[in-house]
Amino acid sequence: AMPQICSFYGIIIFMNYNDHAPAHFHAWYGEYKVSVNIADGLVKGEMPKRALHLIFEWLELHKDELLSNWNKAKCGRKLDTIEPLK
Repeated sequence: AMPQICSFYGIIIFMNYNDHAPAHFHAWYGEYKVSVNIADGLVKGEMPKRALHLIFEWLELHKDELLSNWNKAKCGRKLDTIEPLK
């Protein structure tokens, strides 16, 4: 199972161990699932606009922590939970 690193407003954020580059995270909202590139916000998958807006807002606040988690995941280390959007 992918470790969950954050959840807010019904959106759940995961990051995989040994995932393919570039650095990204996964976001689930109901039946919607996307992966989001940490550096440039490129999205693969479908997500309602409102949820995507919240995800981007959260990404901007926590980019450094996400990159740090990405590096931990590559080494198989425990991932940090990240503050949710309030």
